[in-house]
Amino acid sequence: MTMLVYLLLDISAPFDTKSLLFGQEDHSFLPEVLFRALIMFVVVLVSLRLLGKRGVKQLSIFELVIILTLGSASGDPMFYKDVGLLPAIFVFLTVVGLYRFVVYLGDKSSRFNRLVEGKPVCLIEDGIFCWGNFQKEPIALDEFLSGLRVLNVSQLGQIRRAYLETSGELSVFYYPDDSVKPGLPILPESLEKCTSQIQKPGMYSCVHCGHTAEIEKTGSQVCHTCGKNKWVEACGDKRIS
Repeated sequence: MTMLVYLLLDISAPFDTKSLLFGQEDHSFLPEVLFRALIMFVVVLVSLRLLGKRGVKQLSIFELVIILTLGSASGDPMFYKDVGLLPAIFVFLTVVGLYRFVVYLGDKSSRFNRLVEGKPVCLIEDGIFCWGNFQKEPIALDEFLSGLRVLNVSQLGQIRRAYLETSGELSVFYYPDDSVKPGLPILPESLEKCTSQIQKPGMYSCVHCGHTAEIEKTGSQVCHTCGKNKWVEACGDKRIS
């Protein structure tokens, strides 16, 4: 109860407007903040230019670490009076130098490059999920299917290979229209129709792994690929580009 009273008294106390607006400094520090921000803006711009085009595309994990490090190093000197500009600039020079050195080593050694950047992972092969690879990657199935739908994919039988690149982007290679085969439909309304009980013979796709087969028996059927029993009628639609 006493703690609550103290809390209410603190809340009801008037705000210190000067502290709220200027922190521990006063308005005379604002021109210096402007100058610091201008200097650090130029430093960030030059650093990104030195990083090259790799630094401004879709970022890999390594590149994301670099950008976050530069962002952290540039923020404090802009408005903290006790943080000098020269140490921040030195941090920038060090990080950019290390980045270019690591990129150089990566160009010389594919093994080192895979260690730093990782490597592309195949998530779909011949219209079926590579479920072992899929489980190793931090990507949700719904998110992955959403990414495929953005690429105008309506069913997995349209896909020959799909890779998750080191940048996090999807690379999809399609079958030509005359080679598209029935596969797992990935439209939300189609997936909602999944069932564990086959009502009539036909082509069905396993919702778990994408395996597609002709099922002649009714009732509960187990997928021979993954051992699951959730099915949806296969779709043979061609890709609309």
